[in-house]
Amino acid sequence: MSDAQAQDPNPATLLPAPAAPPQQPVRGAGWRHPAVILALLALVLLGWQWVETRSRLASLYDDLARRLSEGDSVAKESRGMARQSQESVDALHAKLGALEAKLDEAQGQQAALESMYQEVTRTRDERVLAEVEHAINIAVQQLQLGGNVPGALIALQSADAQLARADRPQFLALRKALARDIDRLKLVQVPDLSGMALKLENVVGAVDALPLLFEEKPRLPAPVAAQATSPQGVIGGLFADVWRELKGLVRIERLDRPDPALLAPENAFFLRENIKLRLLNARLALLQRDVRTFGDDVRQAHGWIERYFDQRAKTVQNSLATLKQLSGSGISLDLPPLNETIAALAATRVGPERVVERAADRGPTKSVAKAKP
Repeated sequence: MSDAQAQDPNPATLLPAPAAPPQQPVRGAGWRHPAVILALLALVLLGWQWVETRSRLASLYDDLARRLSEGDSVAKESRGMARQSQESVDALHAKLGALEAKLDEAQGQQAALESMYQEVTRTRDERVLAEVEHAINIAVQQLQLGGNVPGALIALQSADAQLARADRPQFLALRKALARDIDRLKLVQVPDLSGMALKLENVVGAVDALPLLFEEKPRLPAPVAAQATSPQGVIGGLFADVWRELKGLVRIERLDRPDPALLAPENAFFLRENIKLRLLNARLALLQRDVRTFGDDVRQAHGWIERYFDQRAKTVQNSLATLKQLSGSGISLDLPPLNETIAALAATRVGPERVVERAADRGPTKSVAKAKP
């Protein structure tokens, strides 16, 4: 069946052809067959496809190899960079450790310096406070034992000057208390104890020369005494003696006071000594501001002089007037206490110690933490 017959759909045309005589095959005509051509085309197509695929595979292999090579180089570089990074991290860790060690050392030195500074400051402040406390104690003793207001003022002003030189803010409250107590002491009226003691000493010195009341010494008029060395003076002295004898016939006495107490010479000596002892004891009581003892001794000495000595004598009158003036003088003082200054001093001494204790309890703190690898 030929191709034309095979392609003809009509069955009527499918009639057997007359037998043709057999022909000899022609060489070289088989490759022209369509199937052969199709097969050849298919083979060519397959070959080209195979070549193309192989070329692509080779290209892919080359690309893959190149990329693998690049990946290996990148991996090597990455490993190198990672190694460098690790080395850098290790170096940073080492540097960080060294910095932390230096930081710890610096913090330790700072803590030591702070401790030394606090110790020096506390020692200096304690020294200043010790000196101030000593001055305040001196002022208290001057006021309580001797009533010496000027001495107490000098001691308090010295304490305030020491605080002013220190120039510390924690001393401000103490300085204010000192200033108030100094102002109070300046308002105190201080009697002149030295002048009073000097007057007592003058009276003591005059006691031995005071004339007793029962002693009568003949006193010649000045002209008679001057004429006693000449003949005319002798005659005048006789007339004076006669006149004195005549006057002795008449005796005038005061009746407004009792008779003077008669004393033996040794008793007169002891009287004068007792008066001097009373006056010396009064002077001691004056310095001690013992008002009661001072008044009793002065009044007793005044009474003895008034009773046993001649008040017509000028020295007796001066002694009695001095003792009367002294007995009426006030020696008591209304001294203000220094309680405010003492309380401020105690508060100031407690304050710095608490601050130092709180600083020591806190201790140095670290501000940098270690980095984790």
